[in-house]
Amino acid sequence: MRPVPLAPARQGAPIVAGAAALLLLNVLLTLVNPGPTPWPQPTPRVAPELCIAVLLATGCMAWRGRLPLRAFALATAALIAVRFIDITSAALFGRPLHLYWDGRHVGRMLAMNATPWWQIAASVASVLLALWLLYRLARGCWQALQQTLARRPQRHGAAALSAALLAVFAVQLRVAPDTPPLFAGSITPVLARQTQLVAALLHDRGSESRLTPSPAFETDLAGLRGADVLLLFFESYGVSTLDDPQQARQLAAPRDALARAIAASGRHVVSARVRSPTYAGGSWLAHGALLTGVDTRDPLDYEVLLSTQRRTLAQHFSAHGWRTVSWMPGLQRPWPEGRFFGFDHYVDADDMGYAGLPFGPWRIPDQASMALLHAQELAKPAASRAPRFIVFPTVNSHVPFRPIPPFVADWDRLTSPEPYTAEQRAHALDEPASLREPVPAYVQSIAATWEWLGAYLGERAPTGLLTIVVGDHQAFAGVSGAGASWDVPVHVISADPRLLQRLERAGFKAGLSPTGPAIGGMHELTGLLLGVFAGP
Repeated sequence: MRPVPLAPARQGAPIVAGAAALLLLNVLLTLVNPGPTPWPQPTPRVAPELCIAVLLATGCMAWRGRLPLRAFALATAALIAVRFIDITSAALFGRPLHLYWDGRHVGRMLAMNATPWWQIAASVASVLLALWLLYRLARGCWQALQQTLARRPQRHGAAALSAALLAVFAVQLRVAPDTPPLFAGSITPVLARQTQLVAALLHDRGSESRLTPSPAFETDLAGLRGADVLLLFFESYGVSTLDDPQQARQLAAPRDALARAIAASGRHVVSARVRSPTYAGGSWLAHGALLTGVDTRDPLDYEVLLSTQRRTLAQHFSAHGWRTVSWMPGLQRPWPEGRFFGFDHYVDADDMGYAGLPFGPWRIPDQASMALLHAQELAKPAASRAPRFIVFPTVNSHVPFRPIPPFVADWDRLTSPEPYTAEQRAHALDEPASLREPVPAYVQSIAATWEWLGAYLGERAPTGLLTIVVGDHQAFAGVSGAGASWDVPVHVISADPRLLQRLERAGFKAGLSPTGPAIGGMHELTGLLLGVFAGP
């Protein structure tokens, strides 16, 4: 009996199924995320990796008659997952994700936020389930494509189309390498970068030759005339507070209040913009850049830096008679690598002497940290002690910007066993935190820092105190906006007019609202300050 020929509709079924599978894979491999939400969007572009995969598939079908489905499915699922992680990181944090570097801190962040074990387990299970479903989806698509490519005409047509698209892609890369029309951004460079970073960190720690030169720590500090220096790294304080109309408007009154408090204290302020080596996180990269004068935009450079004998600001001040103090309320674990910076005295959250109720994951409110710092290091008259060089990274404006501790007018109370009442703490903790609408909490956290800083300068600070306030990085893209600059403000507050005039000659402007381009990178600010602090 002769076989009954298939109906035209049934003959075309594999073609339709294969085309649908190809379209679905292309959509998943070309997702974009303009931000600032975690939800991606499809885009009418072509994935160059999919064209390569189809070419490989046609070769396998011609040679073996079938596809190694597991290998194709695993590779495709991995590419989709990496693309999702990459675009989501860029949308939410405004910077590429380093799987090794950022992954190291996931456990610490979960522990710091006291996440229940069952939530961690549920999250891990959800991720594993999503990856398994993605693999099954990719395998189903390649099974459909295998049936389509089983016939020679479809196989030759798919190979010719893929080769033509890749040729167009190659030409467009030469003309417009950043954004080739028709095609989505390639995932291959992302994978290559992650592989390079992991290999370098795990196997080859790199060499000092990869670092930028250090500034010349050869000048004296005579221009300071023995003044105490407080270097305040202001968490997540970026130029969005100046450039974003909504934030600038809401912060106008708190900024004016800080300016009045500075003036009332007999001081003046000059400001500028500098370019942070990091965005939305990685504060230690900014700290390392300013404290050493070395460019730390690449996390690997920071790792290499800690293994060298490079000079630091702390060592420089210590060599000239200053007592150097690292005041770290956000540090809640051992930090042996901190010895690299050469401070005379390290104080973390456990050693600070805070006896009050904890406020959220960071435990110690910044105003209480400042009160304890003053009592332990700055309360004695300057004539009866060595001058201080103090580095104090704040924590209360860290994402999610809540809880915001209340301002306490009585600074002595902040060093007592009950700096805050249970009602004050409960009220702060009841304020909702939202990553979907983060700007209100962000603005409040910035204003709260300005409030206690203005009060400290007006009521407690030593007369000759030189205060440097510098943002460590911009807040994540949900606050700063998609494609925002990496610039941060830096303010220098002092009662010494000659010192401020030197800073103005170096590019600073009077007031708290610096305009214009950045005067340089964060690491370049180090050499500038050394020059200003030197004697005539």
